[in-house]
Amino acid sequence: MSARLRAERGVLAAVGGVLVAFLAVPILALFVTATAADVGQGLRHPLVWPALRLSLVTTSVSLAVVVVLGTPLAWTLARAGGRLARAVETAVQLPIVIPPAVAGVAMLLAFGRRGLLAGWLYPEGWSVTFTTTAVVMAEVFVSAPFFVQAATSAFRRVDAKLVVVARTFGASPLRVFYRVALPLAAPGLFAGAAMSWARSLGEFGATLMFAGNLQGQTQTLPLAIYTALEADMRAAQALSMVLVVVAFALLLSVRAVARRPAGRGEVAP
Repeated sequence: MSARLRAERGVLAAVGGVLVAFLAVPILALFVTATAADVGQGLRHPLVWPALRLSLVTTSVSLAVVVVLGTPLAWTLARAGGRLARAVETAVQLPIVIPPAVAGVAMLLAFGRRGLLAGWLYPEGWSVTFTTTAVVMAEVFVSAPFFVQAATSAFRRVDAKLVVVARTFGASPLRVFYRVALPLAAPGLFAGAAMSWARSLGEFGATLMFAGNLQGQTQTLPLAIYTALEADMRAAQALSMVLVVVAFALLLSVRAVARRPAGRGEVAP
């Protein structure tokens, strides 16, 4: 390798390193500025464990809803063509790019006490807003596109010839879906589910607007961090560290699954 080529690569690496440092330093500061005693004291704050329990429950429920409803949708989008399918796929991806606060306002206008569907949903005046159910709904709204997008891409990578062969053997569409498509797309589905769960775990804006910030009822981990920041920096920092560790573990698991070779589809007549 010539000296000039090495110098050019060094310049490119140095320029890229500026962005790496900008992204890494805040995360590093989150951990190096806290002692073990600070973390222990922060985790004993009364906000912490109710918020942690609520986040685990609501994100698990929202993930189940997203996977159960999103997997058939992703398979349908992957197999379909035409403008309608592209329009549906674009609409499903829209919550990724709109601000979370806008998502919260939109959900209030759709599902709130005076929203678009209020007369049908709440004939007796009760409203789902500012309840734990509203937390789950907000998490589903913001996290579903991540799973559907990943699952659709995974299903599109399934060899269409295998589907045709399975159908010629007499397998029904549902049997082809369960015995061929799902096993082959499993790594992509897992990655999408992990990213969807991570997005719902970190959801803040839509939850605050649509569900509020009620301790033990709608106050998830991000909302608890926001509340603790006003009074106890140690609790806010400890909760932030928990979220970073969880996110890092999810990324490692997704990368590990992505490195696995695709499984073999099993076709049964």
